[in-house]
Amino acid sequence: MRATPFDVIRSLVFYLVFYPGTLVFIAGVGLASFIGTEPLRRVVQGWSQFHRLCCRWILGIRLKIEGTMPEDGVLVAMKHESFFEAIDLPAMMNFPAPFPKGELVRLPGWGWAASKYGVVAVERDQGAKALRAMVASARSFASKGRPLAIFPEGTRVPHGQRIALQSGFAGLYKLLGLPVVPVAVDSGRFYHRLWKKPGTVTFRVGTRIEPGLPRDEVEAQVLEAINALNQ
Repeated sequence: MRATPFDVIRSLVFYLVFYPGTLVFIAGVGLASFIGTEPLRRVVQGWSQFHRLCCRWILGIRLKIEGTMPEDGVLVAMKHESFFEAIDLPAMMNFPAPFPKGELVRLPGWGWAASKYGVVAVERDQGAKALRAMVASARSFASKGRPLAIFPEGTRVPHGQRIALQSGFAGLYKLLGLPVVPVAVDSGRFYHRLWKKPGTVTFRVGTRIEPGLPRDEVEAQVLEAINALNQ
């Protein structure tokens, strides 16, 4: 759908407000990192909520959550259509531990703050040692009641398209031995493009999948659930 002049104006205002505001939160993250984990968590959550406000009052993008987001140490497998859901994670769940790519964790400044906040770095093609470190980190966070938030497709997927899950997801599910909560998202309809459009982004929480299922079965269930809004 082609952007209207109002879409362009709203998007430009959003960029002029959200990204300079993000710089303020980045500075806050730096300060909070020296104080402790709880102040850091609150700053990151505040940034996520600031993004929600900008989306609501500038872009006209509302948020609807169907179901209840988990607040315990489970593996949350979420559809990935845009940066919206990645930014919204800290506001959506109680202190989630995301799975960013390893190269992001190595970025100056951001990587240091991410390690202080607590993330599970995904080191692709780094062998068994890296996998063991990732699993150990994930187990540690889960034992503290932090949801483990992962995008099992491994990349952003345009709305309306379906791709296979990354092979590492099933391995992680097996090694962690945790339930999986799939979450469908349709943010790509409004937020994926340069010129964003007003509307309601929906998150639909699927049925919890218990550990111990065969690879083909868990992948099929997760793939179906995260694409429930893919119309």
